[in-house]
Amino acid sequence: MTSQLKTVLLLALLSGLIIVMGGVMGGRTGLFFAFAFALLMNVGSYWYSDKIVLKMYNAREVSPSEAPMLHAMVDEVVMRAGIPKPRVCIIPEQTPNAFATGRNPEHGVVAVTEGIMHLLTPEELKGVIAHEVGHIANRDILVQSVAGVMASVIVMLGNILQFTAIFGGGNNDEEGGGNPIAALAMAFLAPVAASLIQFAISRSREFMADEAGARYSGNPMYLASALQKLGAYSGRIPMQSGNQATAHMFIVNPFSGVRMAELFSTHPPMEERIRRLQQMAGR
Repeated sequence: MTSQLKTVLLLALLSGLIIVMGGVMGGRTGLFFAFAFALLMNVGSYWYSDKIVLKMYNAREVSPSEAPMLHAMVDEVVMRAGIPKPRVCIIPEQTPNAFATGRNPEHGVVAVTEGIMHLLTPEELKGVIAHEVGHIANRDILVQSVAGVMASVIVMLGNILQFTAIFGGGNNDEEGGGNPIAALAMAFLAPVAASLIQFAISRSREFMADEAGARYSGNPMYLASALQKLGAYSGRIPMQSGNQATAHMFIVNPFSGVRMAELFSTHPPMEERIRRLQQMAGR
């Protein structure tokens, strides 16, 4: 299935969740406003999802003079990948992690945290950058960015719905929406449904990006070694900013060990990812 088709299906599913939540919150009036809101979110998330996600994590674009080593690595990797050079951003977080975003390879962005630059060796960091460039080259970044923005909205609406169901009372007339029990159930189920949708699109893409990153970096063990370190440290230093609905965008789950993050993990088991990279190195 192409990334474009996946994006359309994802937008349809997440939009449907928003519209259903609108109906639960406000009956026919809620449905109308939720439909208009979902339409606005579709347009906005397609064109501005990268900017929204970067702003969510306070990512700052850096120039070659500010981060020469980082830019040199990106230059080397994109030359092997055969794609335009993405913008390079740094996230002011000590959690060691990285992600890619953008509508397409022409508008790609690679963002790394301050923590990952301190933790990894230059070779390991190159492996991580190659993984993120792999997402860009495979055109995963649009569907991942859209999923992050839309799922974040659904989680936010779920929290509002939960609050109104508990403290706002119920209104059972035709225009006012459903009863508080239905609203409360929807408040819990909608974020779970958004997580399951993300889960469906993410795991196989991580394996593909790992494989691409192994090729673009020149040595599969660079990324394998990086993943070993990231797996050990990400759970100790969870991400302080952002939203758990964007966890699928990162090379490892930045909210590992927080609440129910592992139950709906959007990433394949770290051991399996490392094993596959080691097999590539063996070949």
